[in-house]
Amino acid sequence: MAQAPAGVSRGASGSLPSLGDNLELAAGAERRIGDRIAASIYRDPDYIDDPVLGDYVQTIWQPLMTAAKARGELNPELAERFAWELFLLRDRSINAFALPGGYFGVHLGLIGAVSSRDELAAVLGHELSHVTQRHISRLITQQARMTPWVIGAMILGALAASKSPQAAEAAIMGGQAVAVQSQLNFSRDMEREADRVGFGVMTDAGFDSRGVGSMFEKLQQASRINDNGSFPYLRSHPLTTERIAEAQARLQLASQNAPARSKAELEESAQARFLHAMMAARARVLADPGVDALRAMVAEAQRQTSAAQATSFEIRNAGVLYAGALAAAKLRDFTLARSLTEKLRTLASGNAHALNTAGLLSLELDLLAGVVPAAVSRIDISKAASRAELLLQARALLAAGRAQEVGDRLLTWVTAHPRDAAAWQLLAVAYGNQNQNVRAIRADAEGRAAQLDYNGALDRLRAAQAMIRSNPGSADFVEGSIIDARTRQLDSLVKEQALQDKLDR
Repeated sequence: MAQAPAGVSRGASGSLPSLGDNLELAAGAERRIGDRIAASIYRDPDYIDDPVLGDYVQTIWQPLMTAAKARGELNPELAERFAWELFLLRDRSINAFALPGGYFGVHLGLIGAVSSRDELAAVLGHELSHVTQRHISRLITQQARMTPWVIGAMILGALAASKSPQAAEAAIMGGQAVAVQSQLNFSRDMEREADRVGFGVMTDAGFDSRGVGSMFEKLQQASRINDNGSFPYLRSHPLTTERIAEAQARLQLASQNAPARSKAELEESAQARFLHAMMAARARVLADPGVDALRAMVAEAQRQTSAAQATSFEIRNAGVLYAGALAAAKLRDFTLARSLTEKLRTLASGNAHALNTAGLLSLELDLLAGVVPAAVSRIDISKAASRAELLLQARALLAAGRAQEVGDRLLTWVTAHPRDAAAWQLLAVAYGNQNQNVRAIRADAEGRAAQLDYNGALDRLRAAQAMIRSNPGSADFVEGSIIDARTRQLDSLVKEQALQDKLDR
């Protein structure tokens, strides 16, 4: 790793200059750049807020965050100032990336391609380390002559390039940004540092270090063949002989020091692989592979049997059956989708997490079919144990006309999770179904604000104020006061944002 210049202090991890050093962009400025990019990603048609996949990725992401804090890689100030938010993107290419301000993108193609949660943890730990080590900040600081507005546009252009060169050119906005775009790629030293720190973070988080080895093998194999665009990750994170050699050395040392796993740990690992096979299958279907690919998934699932097989075969079958059921639903063959889901539930018996995930798929199939789910009479939304359960159960109860239950539970949820745009939107529907129109408009506004669309949110709040003025009985005093306060807050944010944009330009 490159040595820091004389006089530069290092953090607790021994690898990170402190936030006060003038070698780095201030955390607040970096967050503003990230917010600009995030607001655009929220409006991108490829952005997907899938609660089932989102919950699964969070079971990997949160242990990584906890480990980074415990190791001193993520200091309290940065933990507070940055977003630390993941975006799922409906893209079949194998890629993940870190953005300024603690935002991270994960392509569904990556989730669908990795063989285990450990491989996914290896990639996410690496990307997390790029941010905790302030690599993005250092790169932006090197381009000190560029304004944050131009930097944000340039990064958006780089993201758009994989979809449309024309869109990329429009987003990059100018020859200067194009000329320095390559300079924002991570240096070799930064890549090796992220490898080293990410390895420590993922192993401290409890993931198997062999996930790094198998992920490197996938990347090595891809780098040896002609690049057809499926691995954009390799272009922004190029493999070098140094990276490969150091990774192999770390893996060898880790394997020598690793204690033998107990029977319980082996069983837990097998159950985790079973669930991952289902989630990888979901990612492949939701990535919109096309009708022919969906039909191929259905055909493969139909060839599977429900007979007991070896453990490794059961794991493979779990993914095949899950993909087939969801693909059949996308093709509007709900009878077949339900049949495959029942086979999946039989296969998942004894694995609580996988069985619960199969149950959520059953609920989702009914919603996709446009019918009130058969299990709705047994739903107690107050006991929803995850975000996926909450949102799917809320949709089921709304279909059954039980809007008040949904409203009560979601109000509690958004109070604790104010950035959950999907929950706010469902709450808006619940209020609308109860003819509480002012509350519905405010919930819609909060959903927009959660996705950084402050202008859109402000317009909705002003519409709510207009409704209250024209119909004084449409909202009580408390609701009106909340709307007035939020209108002032968002109006201030919009003005500050406009002023900052003017200064940046």
